[in-house]
Amino acid sequence: MPRTTWSTTWRTALLASAVAAALLAPTAARAEAGDGAGRTAGAAIPALTDEHGRALTLRGWNVEDKANRGDAALSAVTEKHFRDMRAKGFNFARLLVFWDDLEPRPGRYSQAYLRKIERILGWAEKHDVKVLVDAHQDVFGPAFGHRGIPAWATRTDGLPFTPRPDDWFSEYFEPAVQRAFTHLYEDEDLRRAQARMWRVLADRLDGHPALLGYDLINEPMGEVREGEDLATAARRIERDQLTPLYNRLADAVRTVDRDAWIFVEPTPVVGEGVPTGLGRIHDPKVVYAPHFYNTGMEAGADYDPAAGWIESYERAVTRYPEQYEVPVVVGEWGPLNNSLPNMNRFYRDAMSSLGRYGSGWAGYVWCYGGGYCAVDGTGAFRTNKELTAEPYAEAVAGRVRSAAYDPGAGVYRLTYDAAGRRGPRVTELSLPPGDWRVTVRGAALVLREDRGRARVLAAPDARVTVTVTRR
Repeated sequence: MPRTTWSTTWRTALLASAVAAALLAPTAARAEAGDGAGRTAGAAIPALTDEHGRALTLRGWNVEDKANRGDAALSAVTEKHFRDMRAKGFNFARLLVFWDDLEPRPGRYSQAYLRKIERILGWAEKHDVKVLVDAHQDVFGPAFGHRGIPAWATRTDGLPFTPRPDDWFSEYFEPAVQRAFTHLYEDEDLRRAQARMWRVLADRLDGHPALLGYDLINEPMGEVREGEDLATAARRIERDQLTPLYNRLADAVRTVDRDAWIFVEPTPVVGEGVPTGLGRIHDPKVVYAPHFYNTGMEAGADYDPAAGWIESYERAVTRYPEQYEVPVVVGEWGPLNNSLPNMNRFYRDAMSSLGRYGSGWAGYVWCYGGGYCAVDGTGAFRTNKELTAEPYAEAVAGRVRSAAYDPGAGVYRLTYDAAGRRGPRVTELSLPPGDWRVTVRGAALVLREDRGRARVLAAPDARVTVTVTRR
């Protein structure tokens, strides 16, 4: 949920909270990590895996239709989205769906909407793109002029709400919106309704070949209490309200779908280097799914490499997955104005950082035009967005020892220990448009394919190094 403008009050308060958290973070990290405090970020974070046990890397984009609803819902999403993403080397889509479209009246689920979601997953399957289904909300939902939680599930206790169309993200701090989140988290009938919604959705999509998992709620927020700064409020909301919510919803999904991954998000405050307060989610297939937005850049500022934002974010965002040993997939990232002088450096730094600790990411957003769109009306990458298209290993049949891309040299190198005799044999590579040469060292053979794909067949237990070079 990108923010085109943020209120000065919100921005100042959040930055102050983030500075305080950053000053405390090194001591806390050493206390938790013990002898491992100096290890490389992400070293203890497990990889996302497929049904064969291969380590996955997801690279892709959010796909959405926020403009249309009712009978026209999702009509802006077409097969072209998935065909074009795959052609540029991307294998992942985060599909935004809205509870208000799925259940416009209590207990009345739209079969037409479910069929549209299935049709979209069918296009994704055809083009070999994995889909994360995201239960999206912006400023809670239609009761406040946005999308997400239905109006019938919105309770405000009569508190005020003032629309702020020029600074819409600040609407999250309106009293009525904050109280609506509290009721969603605390009211038993709303808890049951949200769980039923997820059971209906997961029951319909269970087993679909394109389905990767479910993102239980987009960028959850909550009610800031008097006297709390934002970092303190965020950690309390995550600990006391979001952790139980995620456990409830995961249990609901598991009554109908035992295999899909469950994605859980912190509050957006994590974007300023504030570690999350989320607790353990008691499910065997959990993915931590933070977003990667910088407050100043979302307000129109250029990237400042000397400010250390990416480093601060990386330190904060890796603590939860290291502690609870869950994979990381960043669900949204990418600035609005990607043509400012330092944005080329930003994309290079961001891609490097995301590759150090994460199993993948979904940029915001795959559309054809201006603003946040990845490509223009002709389908060509917009300025600096082409830096997101790199060679990568979609699925590694073994244990990854190292993987990195040098954009200046145009060289991607992957080293892994192949699985044993009973494990998977084939590692799959994605190559963006261009002329690439794939070579291997070790007991392995390159099986080249068309359309930007290559496979490597390795002997059991072999140490394999794959090098992809731009000609």
